[in-house]
Amino acid sequence: MLPLSCLFASASQNEKKHSLALLEKAKQVLKNSGAKLRSVITDSQYSDGKIRAAVDKAVISYPSNQKPGVRDVLRVDKKFRTYGSEEQKKEYHKRPLIELVNSFLKTQYGMVVNKVRGLRQVASYALFSILCLVLNREAAEKIGRSDKAVSPTYFNT
Repeated sequence: MLPLSCLFASASQNEKKHSLALLEKAKQVLKNSGAKLRSVITDSQYSDGKIRAAVDKAVISYPSNQKPGVRDVLRVDKKFRTYGSEEQKKEYHKRPLIELVNSFLKTQYGMVVNKVRGLRQVASYALFSILCLVLNREAAEKIGRSDKAVSPTYFNT
């Protein structure tokens, strides 16, 4: 799994504020490549009618304080147990994959403790890190060693 688009904003702004713009960027990237966005899988922070309306299939858990409406609802409790239709539960369990990508960027490409300050410099640093991740994955696939896609040092020699 690799990022399709990214958007940078001040840490003082809520991510949800930018989620629709990010979703539209991802849809445009897919459209340009001849593909289509099949579904969006997020946690309850992004539970919003606008996001649900922007995609054909939204697998977004409803927070306990939000009315679910008329559709089948997906709920996730504090222990991350899922409740809802089997199809939604199966799709929702794919969500941790993106957390692995974020974790990989933090641990292997130094996104946790970068030495730069300011939104522009942090964005440049993050984009270079994402580029390294994508190029590493591409090189590993080209040589038929997909297991090396998670090794940032393999191609250094």
